[in-house]
Amino acid sequence: MINNKIAEKTYWIGKVDDRKVPFHRLILEKGTTYNSYLLDTEKPTIIDTVDIMYGGEFVKNLQSIIDLNKIHYVVINHVEPDHAGALPSLLNKAKNATIVTTGKGREFLNGMFKLKNRNYLIIKDGDSLDIGGKTLKFFETPYLHTEETMITYCVEDKILYPCDIFSTHIANYELFNDLAKEDITEDFITYYKLIMGPHRSYVRDMINKIRALDIEIIAPSHGFILRDDAQKYINIYDKLSRINPNSKNKKALILFSSMTGNTGKVANSLSQGLTNLGIKSDVFNVKNSDLNVIKQTALESDIIFIGSSTKYGDMIGNLEDVLKELIKLDLSNKLGAAFGSFGWSGEAVEIINDYIKQSSMTLVDTSYLVKYTGANDIQLPLKISYYDEETTSDLCINTAMAVGELVINK
Repeated sequence: MINNKIAEKTYWIGKVDDRKVPFHRLILEKGTTYNSYLLDTEKPTIIDTVDIMYGGEFVKNLQSIIDLNKIHYVVINHVEPDHAGALPSLLNKAKNATIVTTGKGREFLNGMFKLKNRNYLIIKDGDSLDIGGKTLKFFETPYLHTEETMITYCVEDKILYPCDIFSTHIANYELFNDLAKEDITEDFITYYKLIMGPHRSYVRDMINKIRALDIEIIAPSHGFILRDDAQKYINIYDKLSRINPNSKNKKALILFSSMTGNTGKVANSLSQGLTNLGIKSDVFNVKNSDLNVIKQTALESDIIFIGSSTKYGDMIGNLEDVLKELIKLDLSNKLGAAFGSFGWSGEAVEIINDYIKQSSMTLVDTSYLVKYTGANDIQLPLKISYYDEETTSDLCINTAMAVGELVINK
């Protein structure tokens, strides 16, 4: 415990995994750590646990340190099994513990571990919790890297517990970055690019939330605890998450056919989302656009959005004639996505999706986004039932930004 002390009455209680670890379709050649923390206050609190395969070992070790019936809170920042996996084993012994997490976190935990009969304290952005001698402050950080994620800050210790954020995948027994045997900066950056990079806009939101915090130590859930120059690592995230200058070299084509104007509004909102990323977009209504110009623009673009209203279960206007010409082109290395608005049915969007599959473009749909970014909040193809000015525009902007990030991060 003395060697694992990171602050007064605060200890690392995690697990070092020095295997070559399978992780997110990768192999972690340097292994990793699953960092869990005990705040041994008047109301003893655990922050995150370890991977599910080490749950029994985790609880056994913890029992040698503290009476588990005295644990008051277990904070779960992120429900993924490498962080919350040991929770059922822990709660089996820590009968009096209350789970502290987000509303979505409770939903996920109940689904994974059937914990509906346990006590929960559901936090919202900015909430605080007195654990008897220390104060925890919580911030919701959705999609870093899944929907339920939050981060925890200890006010008195000036320690940020950000779970996956600010992590490195390095198995180590030194614990602190100032004791590392080699510079970890490149490993830190590689982790960001693989795990956090696809969620750049959410990283920006997180950075803005922690700007006002006095952070002396960052205690993430993988790799080294950053007690030497914590601000350096915040600055790296800040720099990497800003709009990539390369985005100015990216182009998009937004092609549509509209019946009442709603699909045109969707097209313009998609264009706005791309503009937010610095990506230039050309918007064409096929009704009054030259086919040769469309084809040339398609060849010059990195992203191609194609949309239509639905009439009698089909696309409208001459869009299908244009699509038949587009799929003859070499559009490899380009991303394609379908969209459209509809009233009582939306078949046109699915037909467009089928055309994109026939082309040499890479189809971006929900499955693709989940596999390459882990985000499941964007639904593609984008199907808009009518068009609500208050909500639909933001949905379309966010969708375009999600697809745009794929191109920027190539």
